[in-house]
Formats: sequence, structure tokens, C-alpha cells
Amino acid sequence: MENERGWPARRGRRVLTASVAGAVVLGGVLVLPPWGGGDAPPPAPGPAALARGAVTTGVPAALPDLAVLIGDRERHLRAHPLDGVSWAVLGAAYVEQGRRTADVANWPKAEKALRTSLRVGAERNPQALEGLAALAVARRDFPAAKKWGESAVKAAPKRWTAHAVLIDAYTGLGDHEGVGRALDRVMKLRPRTPAVGARAAAVYRDRGWREDAAARISDAAAAAEAPAERAAYLEQAGRLAFERGDREEALRFFQEAQRTDPDQRAAQAGQGRALAALGRTTDALSAYQAALAKRPSPEYALELGELYESLGLEQAARVQYDLLRARVRSAGAAGADEELVLGRFEADHGDPAAAVRRLRDEWGRQPGTAVADALGWALHRSGEDEEALEFATIATDGEQGGGVRSALYVFHRGVIERELGRYGPARRHLGEALTINPYFSPLGAPEAKRALAELGEPSVEDPPG
Repeated sequence: MENERGWPARRGRRVLTASVAGAVVLGGVLVLPPWGGGDAPPPAPGPAALARGAVTTGVPAALPDLAVLIGDRERHLRAHPLDGVSWAVLGAAYVEQGRRTADVANWPKAEKALRTSLRVGAERNPQALEGLAALAVARRDFPAAKKWGESAVKAAPKRWTAHAVLIDAYTGLGDHEGVGRALDRVMKLRPRTPAVGARAAAVYRDRGWREDAAARISDAAAAAEAPAERAAYLEQAGRLAFERGDREEALRFFQEAQRTDPDQRAAQAGQGRALAALGRTTDALSAYQAALAKRPSPEYALELGELYESLGLEQAARVQYDLLRARVRSAGAAGADEELVLGRFEADHGDPAAAVRRLRDEWGRQPGTAVADALGWALHRSGEDEEALEFATIATDGEQGGGVRSALYVFHRGVIERELGRYGPARRHLGEALTINPYFSPLGAPEAKRALAELGEPSVEDPPG
């Protein structure tokens, strides 16, 4: 039975989840316990079963449930070290915990568990292969994510979650045709699943299909049952709202996401972003600080540092930039790639030449749209504007894959064009950036306004766009 949105009816899904979850927690053996009581409903699944159901079906899991699941599988594996399925579940749980907390110590543990699953499990082990692909995505190692994801698809072509992780891998590699193929496959296999709707929303966002993305994520949030899942989709909706410059709606989404799941730190950082755009800087600083205390992400440290810098608080900004560097070093030691955020930081606040070197290497390895934008900006900051424009065009030209309507990317292109004396295109792109989102950055948005004002009105001498 389906509801009015076409999603499977919730009650039926709850009973199915409870039945499967209740069966698998008994030492990894499929056992269907007698419920008794005639028409009495089955008992509600426990935290470990809930987390296991989430991590094995591509759904965000609650942190407390993940902790219980990890403890449960660790105890089980001490007694049953040859249980390949449990090793795969443990590895997937480590990946999800690390993703939720930005604790890179999870990555080596996840890799060990997943590789052990491959070693002791069946020769064709799609769950472990998919887990290794998800781990590579979390580490921002998209070539490895592609390799493991394609192996998982080969092992189990109808396993939709394997195709889903390939969406992330191909996105990071700038393979837009691959993204489309993977999304088409996922949509055919599980068209009415909220998690698939969220995946589709992310792809539509990257293509610049804002209304379609917003509709998809709204439906996914409405259909999600578990609080952690619903909160994740609300946070995604908040990001979409902020990217189109709707500060108030973004804040509402972020606040609702954190009310739904207090551990949703991405939503807490999003509140900082929206509050800063609304001029509520004290509240914004508090939100960022609280998010960083529980999820010390380099990205959040960069955002908070730039907010401090916009307020003239240089010392406080340097503290955040030092945190960013420390977190990037820790990530590298754990096998993660944070060169993109480090390159962005160095371009604006450190050594632009070093940023160019880092981002050239990153582009050679995984040429995604975000890397194109960052490399173009670093080249501009290093005085290499002709080459910078080539990459800025890749990041913003839908014909080259840069279909996302990013105010930051368009701002970068406009500044580079102004430096090259291409005043007509510069005026158009700076104005477009401020139309897309007048609040896109506490440092960049004011600079865009100043640059546009300095350009003044169009002149008959302006070169054509």
C-alpha cells in the first residue's frame, strides 16, 4: 500500500524492518522468533538492530544506536572471528560513525574490518566491497571509491546501494555521465525509497535543477521514518535553501533538523551560516562553536574563521585556521584527502602558490567541479588569471559539467574576468552571484558588492560577453 506521495506505506515498512532487524541480531544468524499473541505486533527493534538496518541500507543512522551496534559486533566477533558478514557490518558502522563525527580515527578501523570481511567471507562479498567504496568516499578518495563501487556492482548488480555510492564516486571524479547512469539505475531499482530521493536531490542540485532538488528532498524528509534519517534530509533541504539565498527558510530547516536529531552537527553549522547571513553574529558564533566541539570538521573551522575575520577578530580567526591545519594533518595520517579544503584555505589565507600545487595534484587525480573552482581561484590569487579563467569556466559552464548554481563559483569567475579586463562578463557574473545568494560568504559577498560598484554601469567600450 502507498501513500499519496507514492512512497511505501509506513506501517508496512515498520513491521518489515522490525522483523528483519529482530532476526539478525542473534549472532548474525537469521532467526525469526515466534512473536506469539496472535495479532500482537512484534517487539520494537533495539538500537543495534536499528543501526544495522540503517548502515546496510544506505540510510543515516543515529549516533547512540551506532555506538551500541559497534559494541555488539565487536563482542560478537571476539567469539566468532570468521563471521564475514559481521565484519562488513562493523566496518560500515565505523564509516557512518566517522562520517557523523568527523573522527578520522574511524577510518583505519573501518578499513581493517572491511578487508577482514573480504578475507574471511565469501569470494564475492558485495557488502564489504560497498563498505570500502563508502569509506573511500568519506576519505575523499574518489578513484578508490570508483574501483570498490564498480566491484560491488559487478558482484551484486541489483544491489541499489552499490550504485548509490557510485554516484558520489563519479561526482568526485567529474564524471557527469557516470553520475547520470548510476542515478538512473538506482531510480529503477528503488524509485520510492526516501534515501533514493535524497540522492536524486543532490544530483539535481549539481545540475542546477533547483526546484526539482527541493521537491525531491522535501518528499524524502516527509517519508523518512527514523529521526536521524529525517534530520539528515532536513539538513540537506537547509543547504539548498541557503544556496538560493533564503536565509529564514534555511534556518528553519536547520533548526528542525537538530530538534529531530540533536547530534545533527551539520545542521548546527548550517544554523551558524544562516544566522550570520541574518546579521545575528553572536548566535552564529555560538552555533559554529557548538558544532565544532562535537564535529571538528576542517570545513566548519574555515567557515568560522572567515566569519571571525569578517568581524575584524583576526586572532580568533587564526585559532580556527590552526585547527583546520591540525585536522587536515590528522585526516592525512588516517588516509583521508583534505587537499581541497586546505587548498581553498591557502589560496585566501595562506600561500596561494602552495594552494596551486596542491590543487593541481588534486585535479590530476579527481577532477570534480569543486576542485576546478578552487584551482581557478588559487591560480587567480597567484596572478595566473588566463589559466584561472579556464578552470573557473569549467566550474560554472553547464556544457562542461559545472551546472550547479553556486554564488561562490560565479563570484570567482567574475573577479577573474575583471582582472583580465573583461568588464562586461565580469559585471554579469558578479551580479549573478549576488542574485543567486547575496549572503554566500561573509568575506566574499561584500567583496562582490564592492567589485560590482567599482565596475559601474556598462560602457560601450565593454567587450562582449
